[in-house]
This record gives sequence, structure tokens and C-alpha cells, in this order.
Amino acid sequence: MINKNIRRIVIVGGGTAGWMTAAALSHTVHHEYTIQLIESDEIATIGVGEATIPPIKVFNSSLGIDEDDFIKETQGTFKLGIEFVNWHTVGTSYTHDFGRAGHNLDGLPFYQHWLRHYLAGKAPELESLAINAMAMKNGKFMRAVPDMPDSPLGQIAHAFHFDASLYARYLRKYSEAKGVQRKEGKITSVTQRPSDGYIDELILESGERISGDLFIDCSGIRGLLIEQTLKTGYEDWSHWLPCDRAIAVPCASVSPLLPYTRSTAHSAGWQWRIPLQHRIGNGHVFSSKFMSEDEATSILLNNLDGEQLADPRTIKFVTGKRKKLWNKNCVAIGLSSGFLEPLESTSIHLIQSTVNRLISFLPNHSFTQADIDEFNAQADFEYERIRDFIILHYKATERTDSAFWEYCKNMEIPATLQKKFDLYLGNGRVFRDNNELFTDTSWLQVMHGQGLRPSDFPPLADNLSDQELTEFLNEIEIVIKKCIAVMPTHEEFIAKHCAANSILK
Repeated sequence: MINKNIRRIVIVGGGTAGWMTAAALSHTVHHEYTIQLIESDEIATIGVGEATIPPIKVFNSSLGIDEDDFIKETQGTFKLGIEFVNWHTVGTSYTHDFGRAGHNLDGLPFYQHWLRHYLAGKAPELESLAINAMAMKNGKFMRAVPDMPDSPLGQIAHAFHFDASLYARYLRKYSEAKGVQRKEGKITSVTQRPSDGYIDELILESGERISGDLFIDCSGIRGLLIEQTLKTGYEDWSHWLPCDRAIAVPCASVSPLLPYTRSTAHSAGWQWRIPLQHRIGNGHVFSSKFMSEDEATSILLNNLDGEQLADPRTIKFVTGKRKKLWNKNCVAIGLSSGFLEPLESTSIHLIQSTVNRLISFLPNHSFTQADIDEFNAQADFEYERIRDFIILHYKATERTDSAFWEYCKNMEIPATLQKKFDLYLGNGRVFRDNNELFTDTSWLQVMHGQGLRPSDFPPLADNLSDQELTEFLNEIEIVIKKCIAVMPTHEEFIAKHCAANSILK
């Protein structure tokens, strides 16, 4: 029997994308596959302090990685959600957390009951009914207690902050132990098969030629294979998401160690704050059409919580995605596949989901077009729905204090997002479309936090009496307060379970 399976997988580029890909493939594929990763120490990666969302736990767990060990080795901390400051109007804030608010009742989603009481002016704030949000406000953290599924303590959902370069180093060690071959070298040219344009060989500066069956482009924004070689094309979404620069700088840690990311809106963009054990990662994402780089840098440096630890560096980008993530025998993963600003911490997740999708569609030598088309269709859906969720933050604002916010407030939006707006503003309905990444709770938190208010609520939410509904919501609030009282602080939890062995500068 002829073996039709591919044998040689070549990953171009290291960093988080390259080594996550290498780790997942080396853990999953059979030993007859050869996995080679090519990276050059001369080419810097974008890696900064990274914030993630809960699916990263599934990725690490699937590799058999111990969570405490991972936290120690990456100078990591825990993340319960994101605090958004100045997004609705200057001076306001809200949380988008990873947990759930309340619990369903009488076959209806919790939020529909809450909306009814809120619109009548009788409900407590949504955050007081969510264990994650209240833990964020109080600087508390603990992992969910598995044997308490009906308690808020059993419903805590978390992700991580970590040093991206240390995570790449951690996964490199894992991957090489699994047989991945790392090749140091700079690629100077790429050859293609004359018959079909498939990538054939990579030629290194040393003259060495690297051949493969499947090539994975983790080369970053430049897209060495997917764009420079295959001319795949790019969908530009900057008319919806006009930010095109990011300035990043670390600063010294300060206390308390917060269990969440903070996003603070400025006059032409926003600033991230990602607390690690050894430092705080900071960055200012802004639009060069509305603000100069000097002004953006000044705003960032004037809003650091601790001593500046390095010179600021600028990252230029165009928000959007490749027209195809998979083209011929090349799959783009990470920044080579597209760029969505890190407002909702989706960068690592998009690496993870694309790797998982590739494993599901791992080709043989035939490279069946139907498989490639379905892979790309699924990737398009994922990217577009995340794009819509990010646009929501800009569009649904009452800020009119700058030309940037005026533009965002008045811009046209994708039809898929307009549909979400219409359903919510009419009767407070939130639907998760075809298992899109963000849940109905996430959409509710951000739409409400950004100031959107429905004109009515679903009629079935009217089945409880006002007194019954008040008692229902009050009980949830009381139980959550009791849970928060017994939780350790974030700093206490890390000190006890996963403090880094050394402090890196």
C-alpha cells in the first residue's frame, strides 16, 4: 500500500506562534512526521507581555503542561477579565470578565431577568452579580473549586498574563524534547514548483536548502511565505478599526498585583496594562491619522504605574487578515495570518485555534481543495466575528471629545454587527452565532458597559413578580459577597502556589 501521508512539516519563524505550532504538532502527529522549525536570532519577534483568554488552559492541558510550573517559568499571573476605562465616556469604567453572571431561571437566560429589573431601575449593577467581576474589584483570586459546581466558587473562570518570550522558550524546550528540529538561519529566497506554484524549497543565507511537504508561515506581519511568496492578498479592515500603531514599553511592578488586564481609552486609541510577576507590560494602540507618534509616546510614558524599564518600541500594522490562511501547501499562523488589535486578548487564541484547525484538516499529498476551502471558511468566520466584537467597543461610545472618537461613533459597521445591535436595542436579545468565540454574556457586558440600552425586554422575563425577582437577584449578590470574603488575594495565591523562581529584568 502506498503511503499518501506527508512526511516533512516545515515551520518558518519561532516566537509564540512558531513554538505553539511546533508543540501542538509534535504532541499530536505520529512519529513518521519530521517537524523542522527555522528561525533566525537576527530577526526579532514582536513578543510583549501577553494577555490571554480561558481556552489557553485547554491548549496547555492538552500538552500535559502543569499550570503552576508554566506560571513560574513565564513570570505569569492570573487573569479574570478586562477592565475598560474611559470607553463609554471619560471617567466611566466597566468589566468584561470570563465568568458568568447569576444563573438561568425558569428556562430563560439570567440576563433577560436582570434586564427587566434594570430597565425598571430596580436591579443591582451587573458586575455585583458576577464572581469574576467582584474578585477583580477586590484583587482576589483562586481557581474554581471542581466539587462546588453550584457555588460561584465553582464557576470562576481564568486565563493568564505571561512573558511571551519566556512562553516561547518554554514551548521550545517542550517541542525539542518531542523531536522538533530547530534550524538557526535566515531565509534568503523561496522556490516554487513550476507545475502548480506550491512551495518547494527554502534557501538559507548559508546556502542550505530546506525542502518540505507542508509549510507553516509563522514569520510575523511580513508573511514571508503566505504573502511575499504566494501573493495571497490581504483584507484591510482599517476603515472599521483605524488604529495602526502600537508603542510598547515595560515598567516596574507595583502593588497590588491585579488579576486582570486594564484597557484605558485615550483620545485616539487605548493603553494596555498587563501585570506580570517581574514587571508590567504597557502599550499604547493608536491611529496615526489622528495622533503623532511623539504624542502617543508621551501619553504612554506619562501613564505608567512604575519606573520605565526599557526604551519604547513602535509596532506598525494594518488591521485585517489574509484572504486565505491556507494557500496551496502553506498555512499562515499568528501575525502572518492577519492582525486584530489585542483589545480583547485574542492574539494567542487565534494561534491556538488555527493550529487546532490545521490538525483537524492535516492534509496528505493530495492537498484536497475541499478541505482547504472549509479550513479557510472556518477561519474567516472566526476572524470576522472577533473583528465585530472589537468594533463594538469603538462604535458604541458616547465620546465626542476628539476627531478619532467622532469618526468611530459615526462610522458604518459590518452588517453582522448591525444585526447584533438591532436585536439587543429592540428587545434585549443576545444570541451566540454558530459557536462564535464570545458568549452572550460577553456581548451583554460590553454592550451594556458601552452604554447601549434596549427599549424593552423579552416578554417571558415578565413571569416573576417584582418581589420574586428582587429576592432572586439579592440572593445572588449576597452569596457572591460571601465567596469573595473567603478568597485569597491574587498576590497571596501566587506566593503560595506559583511564584517565579527568579526575578528577571
